[in-house]
Amino acid sequence: MTHAPTDIKTFDPIAFGQRFTTLTERLYKAMEKIAPKAFDASLGDQNYDPFNLKPAILEFFEKAWKDPDSLLAAQVDLLQDNLLALHDSWYAFLNGEYLDENDTSTKDKRFRNPLWHTNPYFRFARETYQATAQWMLNQIYARADIDEHTRKKLLFFTQQYLDAIAPSNFPFFNPDVIQRMIDTGGLSILEGIENLIEDIEKSGGKWGLTTTDKSAFKVGKNLAITKGSVIYQNDLMQLIQYAPTTDKVAKEPLLIIPPWINKYYILDMRQDNSFVKWLVDQGHTVFIISWANPTETHRDIDFDDYMTMGVFEAVTAIQKATGEKEMNVIGYCIGGTLLTGTLAYLEATKKTNPFKSATFLTTLVDFENAGDLGVFIDDAQVDLIDHQMKETGYMPAEIMKATFSLLRANDLIWSFVINNYLMGADPFPFDLLFWNDDSVNIPEKCHSFYLRNMYLKNNLIKKDAIKFKDVPLDITKIKTPSYFLSSKEDHIAPWKTTYSATQLFSGDCTFTLAASGHIAGVVNPPSANKYTHWTSGKNSKSPDIWFRSAEQKDGSWWPHWQKWISKFESTQIPARKPKNEIEPAPGSYVIGKTDRD
Repeated sequence: MTHAPTDIKTFDPIAFGQRFTTLTERLYKAMEKIAPKAFDASLGDQNYDPFNLKPAILEFFEKAWKDPDSLLAAQVDLLQDNLLALHDSWYAFLNGEYLDENDTSTKDKRFRNPLWHTNPYFRFARETYQATAQWMLNQIYARADIDEHTRKKLLFFTQQYLDAIAPSNFPFFNPDVIQRMIDTGGLSILEGIENLIEDIEKSGGKWGLTTTDKSAFKVGKNLAITKGSVIYQNDLMQLIQYAPTTDKVAKEPLLIIPPWINKYYILDMRQDNSFVKWLVDQGHTVFIISWANPTETHRDIDFDDYMTMGVFEAVTAIQKATGEKEMNVIGYCIGGTLLTGTLAYLEATKKTNPFKSATFLTTLVDFENAGDLGVFIDDAQVDLIDHQMKETGYMPAEIMKATFSLLRANDLIWSFVINNYLMGADPFPFDLLFWNDDSVNIPEKCHSFYLRNMYLKNNLIKKDAIKFKDVPLDITKIKTPSYFLSSKEDHIAPWKTTYSATQLFSGDCTFTLAASGHIAGVVNPPSANKYTHWTSGKNSKSPDIWFRSAEQKDGSWWPHWQKWISKFESTQIPARKPKNEIEPAPGSYVIGKTDRD
């Protein structure tokens, strides 16, 4: 984005008015493009409750009205909290500015400006908001007569509402926004309007919130630049083999199965934090699958096709390229779920298992408590998703991106609304957010299978309840030595849920817990000297018992894993270089654009 300079501190009403008029005309034209897309179906055909909230809300209020005493007491509590906030603000006004050092609200990033605590106006806005927000959540927690799924759903979407109405999201309640208006002579208002217009214009009549400067990054130029070659491809994937950086390598190759919900290069971002580069430097012959971005032609690709066309064809290509029959394998997120099914399939069919060991990164096997994503999943919502996918043949990337953004709305939505639109500033270049925006479609049949069999029915942990290529699976038969890495603050694959796989597999299992979340906990190079991780010599039935006995260690989990994987490497051999290159890494599949682009 290119805008006028914002170092002018004197307000020029004439110039402001002229530019405001011009921007208003542009905004009107941009909104004209949105309207047809918002109302492209008759009113009767539109679904105004895509998250199926109506039953949950009706159940809550029906039971609340049957308990009028509690409802009245709750109203009195809310009134008292707001009167207390008014008293605090009035006291501050009469007695001068003050800051309560014991005020825990300073931990909320939205209210870090001291004026939220010292200025009576902003303090009152903050305290009434926080009191009301906590009161609303408490009402849901207090209802013992609603089922747990309904409670989680109400809590999640109530939190979405509360995040949206925070005073920090409104220009005349946010001290930072007001100060910037003053500092820029009102130009920040105009810059914010222009940022909004540009987001609408470049999104083809949709609203796409800019979260980073995309011009600062290019896959294959400053992201995903570890040297390698595409040595095999089919309609669903490309297989990349990376060039060695050591004279000797482990005899056994290493295959990585990344998720197909996002692109693989989260494991090969910059050279200083690339997991792929680090693995190569440790003397592994690394192969990684780069999944295709599905189109309508992929609509009938099923979950188990990712096994046959993805995992099995990759294994065959690796065996041909290296001459080795056995290898080690890593599955990340849904890639790990696929790997679980694949290992169970190999056991059920008595086929030769090419994997000497399996590593699972933040992988759900048991979906009983499947994290925040579970609030989006029930029969009605999955039926709606199936209906929507009939039109395109896939789950659109933009919907997946929006879903994940809702899981961290303050960080991935409202912080940028404030920065871009209220402050009139441009977002900083951030490679992780570039990758987050570079999402992909998911084939219709595969996505429906995944939602119904994993999230809805939790069939993967049930004997013979799920089939791959008509073969019933029993994951308790998996004997492959396994390493599980989970993250303590993961909201997508909660660690206590992922831990249950150690109690389900029959083979030897090693569990490691990393600090941070779904991405940062995994992509944490030793050179960063960040975070901690926990390890234990034995697995307990309970994750809580395991944690109490685990040893906390500083830094990355990568060296711990490297020590573990070395047990499944027989010897060192001269380094292998990729042969029969189709094209250089990162390949063309990862660079392919989604329909929204």
